[in-house]
Amino acid sequence: MMLRGSCHCGAVTFQVESRAPVPYLRCYCSICRKTQGGGGFSINIMGQAGSLRVNGRGNIGVYRALVEDEKRPGRKIKSPARRHFCRKCGSGLWVADPRWPRWIYPFASAIDTPLPKAEERVHVMLDSAANWVGIPRGARDIRFPEYPDESIIDWHKRHDLTAP
Repeated sequence: MMLRGSCHCGAVTFQVESRAPVPYLRCYCSICRKTQGGGGFSINIMGQAGSLRVNGRGNIGVYRALVEDEKRPGRKIKSPARRHFCRKCGSGLWVADPRWPRWIYPFASAIDTPLPKAEERVHVMLDSAANWVGIPRGARDIRFPEYPDESIIDWHKRHDLTAP
């Protein structure tokens, strides 16, 4: 499925091919909450990095969050993940990470293409959620204190939702 997206002011537009376009995964980590989520979370989907086409590339900024150094607890290092955003309006666009060069992770909030609605919501990084965030507890809400073992593409396959 071809996804088309943009920032709020229109200075950046992009398109990316996705086999995993259902926005089901809500991340409540402090990075997503502070850089992206008005609701206290962000929703990432998955695209094929080689298909990414961008207009307005000169308007894109990149942020690398400080994260805990797993090798030296108590120390912070720059995350390898790169959060792309519009320098003019601040809209979050996508995350790319050199550890997974085949993929980018657009924020569902930046996608203009109508997206399928998820029948199930997966809430992750709940140990980092702000105390003011109401996290749904319905029959179709699955919750994880950190990340689940299941990948985005595997979730789509299990639900028979992969796009051709």
